[in-house]
Amino acid sequence: MAGLKRITLDAAAWAERAAALGRGEGELFALFGDDGQVHMVVREPELGALEMLTVAVENGRYPSVGAQHAPAIRLERAIRDLFGYEPEGLPDTRPWLDHGLFKLSAPLGAAGAPRRQEDYPFLPVEGEGLHQIPVGPVHAGIIEPGHFRFTANGETIVRLEQRLGYVHKGVETLMRGAALDRAAQLAGRISGDSTVAYQYAFARAAEQTLGVKPPARAIHLRALMAEFERIANHFGDFGAICNDASFALIHAHTGMLREQVLQTADACFGHRLMRDRIVPGGVTHDLTEEGAARVRALAVEIAPRFAELFEIYDSTASLLDRTVTTGITSAELVKRFAPGGYVGRASGRKFDARQDLPYAPYNKLSFKVPVLTAGDVDARVRIRAEEIRTSLSLIGQILDALPEGELRAELPAAKEPREGMAVVEAFRGDVLMYLRLAADGTVARCHPRDASWFQWPLLEAAIEGNIVADFPLCNKSFNCSYSGHDL
Repeated sequence: MAGLKRITLDAAAWAERAAALGRGEGELFALFGDDGQVHMVVREPELGALEMLTVAVENGRYPSVGAQHAPAIRLERAIRDLFGYEPEGLPDTRPWLDHGLFKLSAPLGAAGAPRRQEDYPFLPVEGEGLHQIPVGPVHAGIIEPGHFRFTANGETIVRLEQRLGYVHKGVETLMRGAALDRAAQLAGRISGDSTVAYQYAFARAAEQTLGVKPPARAIHLRALMAEFERIANHFGDFGAICNDASFALIHAHTGMLREQVLQTADACFGHRLMRDRIVPGGVTHDLTEEGAARVRALAVEIAPRFAELFEIYDSTASLLDRTVTTGITSAELVKRFAPGGYVGRASGRKFDARQDLPYAPYNKLSFKVPVLTAGDVDARVRIRAEEIRTSLSLIGQILDALPEGELRAELPAAKEPREGMAVVEAFRGDVLMYLRLAADGTVARCHPRDASWFQWPLLEAAIEGNIVADFPLCNKSFNCSYSGHDL
């Protein structure tokens, strides 16, 4: 196959690589099923590049990675649900995405009989004075569904167990057999707050698969849209975290700043969220001189206004009392799970796909990746604030370097099966996209991996020892995607 290079391992070598991950040698980036195979994407931080490993599924079974490396457990539970493959030695064999409502079990594998819905066994907790508090999947606000089972002693949380999968949409099934343009649309609807990032990643994976280089102007416009999306979401999160600490003033003002960013995006690219503007081969909308001037004016206006809001946050003792030392994510767990975005960077993991897996135009732009070590809600707030400032700087650099030229390269007709993979830095962390095309150019397999897969488990650990009333604050400081995770 042209495009992506990967290594096929036998079962013994696969198990040894899983054991190496368990010893802390390398980072797990993705783990997903395929037709008669399972793929594992790993990264050696010293080498930088990603490596894709493949093992054949024999008699419906393969050696479990989760048995050696805890971050793989939920991924392998998802493989069981979607493909029916059994990871030998997996310590947790409960369903994950399948809530017993699939028409057929293992919809991406050999279709089985209709699955009967069964009660989901939460993990037992024993101890004197413990009680459980079930929350969700339906919540009081207009948010996505997810179930949280708290075990508490008085107000102190001693365990949180999540159950997700309520917004499973069958994205990977819908991708199968889809034309490239249709698959690109589906990618942009995986997680609405990251529509630019997902379509960016899909386009780059498709271009690697087909051996296409998009025009330089399109490359810069993509980055401009990505930074707009990042700023808008960080404004929303910064305000929402403060709101969950009962400080509505900042929430109101960041809401207005976010709205200004979205209105500017709409004026410049014809859509508030910039959905369907990034496509394989380039972009669909150009930035006019008037639009560029409007973007520059926006950056000049919002930078000092945000600086004032952050100063209020940083000087309000009652607000800091809620965020400092609350919801700490340990550096040890971050090293093991390798979460991207502000979750990892707030606990000492210096990873940003724009620098560590560099792609144009970021490989020619100047910016620093902020890193803190406190690992609490406050640190995740400060990382977001610094990233807003960085994105404003990047927007200026992108506009300064924006070349003239075409917006879209022509895609060649596929003549043989090909595959590719790309990673893009979204606002909450790295989005990975694996794509394999059939000989007729339709999608044979597409696997999108949201940053949330490696962040959700850490929220369970971060909340332990905190009070129940601080869960909304911790949860919002993570702001994991339900939809991006549930696929």
